[in-house]
This record gives sequence, C-alpha cells and structure tokens, in this order.
Amino acid sequence: MRKSLIILPLLVAATPVAAQPVPQLPPELTDPRTAQKLANAMQALSTALLNVRVGEVKAALEGREASAEERNMTVGDLARRNDPDFDRHMQQRVASVGPMMQQGVRTLNQALPAMMKGLHDAEKSLDRAISNLPDPTYPRR
Repeated sequence: MRKSLIILPLLVAATPVAAQPVPQLPPELTDPRTAQKLANAMQALSTALLNVRVGEVKAALEGREASAEERNMTVGDLARRNDPDFDRHMQQRVASVGPMMQQGVRTLNQALPAMMKGLHDAEKSLDRAISNLPDPTYPRR
C-alpha cells in the first residue's frame, strides 16, 4: 500500500510529459509537390548560372583584351571543357534533388522527437547548473 502511495504521484506527474504531442515539420515541407517546386527552381537557377558570361572577366584577370569568341564564353562553356557529358550529369544531379529532399525531410521528421528530447534535457541541465551558481550578492568571508 505504501509503495503505491509513493509510485502513484510519480506516475501522475509523468503523464503530461507522455501526453505531449510529437513535434512534426509543417506539412508544406513534407509535401512532394514542394520538393518538385524546389527541383524546378534549382533547374532554372542552374541554367541561369551556366549562361552567365565570364569571358571578358577571364581575359581581364589574365591582363589582356577579350577576343570576340571569349566575350560570349559562359560558365557552362568553362564547365563543359573538363566534362564533355556535363549537361547530362547536371540534369541527373538536379533531377535527384527532389527525392533527396523528400528523404531528408522524412529522416528529419523521424529524428525530430529525439532532438527535441535532447534539447529539453539540455535545458533542464542548464537550469540545474544555473541554480547551483553562487549568489553574487552573498557576502564573502
């Protein structure tokens, strides 16, 4: 009987912690359409970046005037020099962004409860440490 009188308040006190909702990411971030929108935006950004003309800058860095051919040189042209299949590789990388983002969000959603628990535990530890600090107004001997 005495054991149950001691254990019962502990169980009742622990109930609100167990009843707290499991934190989740907003549905907008977990929606596959969001991942597709991000992939489309990355495709447009990468295309825009690859079309930036850099020939004149390259010639200026080398201390000379740019030729007519160099004036039209883009970032994509420089990238294609080292990789003849650059365009295909770039398309594959951009196409993999959506599925990789979805997997990352799923993993984050699974890890979020443990992360929140760890943050809560760290907060409690900090509170305990702060409560043990000496009072600065306490007289020294």
